[in-house]
Amino acid sequence: MITVVGTGTGAPLPPDAEAALAEAGLVVGGRRHLAGAPIAEGAERIVLGPLAPALDSIERYQDKGQKDGRVVVLASGDPGFFGIVRALAERFGAQRLNVSPGVSSVATAFARLGLPWDDAVVVSAHGRDLRTAVQICRSQPKVAVLTGPGSGPAELGAALAYRTAERVLVVASALGDPDHERVERVTPAEAAARDWGTAVSVVLCLDESRALASVRTVAGPPAGPARWALDESEFAHRDSMISKFEVRALALARLGPRLGELIWDVGAGSGSVAVECARFGAAVTAIEKTRDGCDRVRANAEAHGVDVRVVHGAAPTVLSDLDDPDAVFIGGGGRELPAIVTACARRARRAVVVAMAALDRVPAARDALTGAGFDCDGVLLQSSRLAPLPGGVTRLAATNPVFLLWGVRPPARTEGVPQ
Repeated sequence: MITVVGTGTGAPLPPDAEAALAEAGLVVGGRRHLAGAPIAEGAERIVLGPLAPALDSIERYQDKGQKDGRVVVLASGDPGFFGIVRALAERFGAQRLNVSPGVSSVATAFARLGLPWDDAVVVSAHGRDLRTAVQICRSQPKVAVLTGPGSGPAELGAALAYRTAERVLVVASALGDPDHERVERVTPAEAAARDWGTAVSVVLCLDESRALASVRTVAGPPAGPARWALDESEFAHRDSMISKFEVRALALARLGPRLGELIWDVGAGSGSVAVECARFGAAVTAIEKTRDGCDRVRANAEAHGVDVRVVHGAAPTVLSDLDDPDAVFIGGGGRELPAIVTACARRARRAVVVAMAALDRVPAARDALTGAGFDCDGVLLQSSRLAPLPGGVTRLAATNPVFLLWGVRPPARTEGVPQ
């Protein structure tokens, strides 16, 4: 058996963990864990750095049939929560692990603030691309980010500053250390300007106006909207300048917005597509060239309880200052449409969807998608809605036909795409 002990957030070791350490022949852990643990004299100690060498050492120790003690692994907080338990179970089998969890850094940080965290999204940026954490912080009101070298508070703050609605970063360092623990509230810009050292335990990203959500039944982020392709009447719009719900339904299916991704809505108009993508948990940037249109997008986002970053300006020029998207919806463009589609296709990681009313613009948009290496397909959407007539009878009322094209980047051709 391998005993895995969670420690490091201030709580004392349970008696069975102390007994395991007293009998240990091999103890693996970080320097501070090894320094603070009651390890028996004569026990071999391995400082946990890169994971693979430590796992190899455990395997060699067990292969030798050592009789002079058990293996104990010391880890931070709850080792089954984004911790070493996964790697140990994959290498040695879950049945060979005896896990004694401590309190996770996430639970401890929220406890320091007096906040519940069953509605928080927890994302790890330790040894991973920071991009996913950034997009989740942009779209969700309560996020805990597990950080690492190159993905700390400064990098997170720099990525969030000026790109999202108002957020507060809570940087929790050396949790459980009575002499060095710090829990500090800062803006993203303030976080970006500081050197936080190596003692950061976790970073919380909060929209403090929504930090106390209603009572939950299921932990984590909302499961997603109960319905989508909302009726046009559920959005403020001007002169019916809004994507019809039939078009929006297929556009959403081809965009595939989800948590951790960034979606552009170019030529947003009312922002109906932007709002619907945000309701699925994606971070969304809406680009609109008119100021009254920008105001409508903001109003619609607020009415539906989602965050949408609104950028005032004309595409494709304004796109150069934006972060690379995972998928793009283009609902406007006029004569600039081919240039807009080309610019978006160069930047999109996954997909571009284009809605057009004019037949003349379809070939150029299709050529722009295929020229960027996308697999392209499309449909002409024509629908007739039920409409009442006097006398209790019903007729079919036709909506204007719309061409919907979509380009999907083939998996084999992703080399060179911004990551």
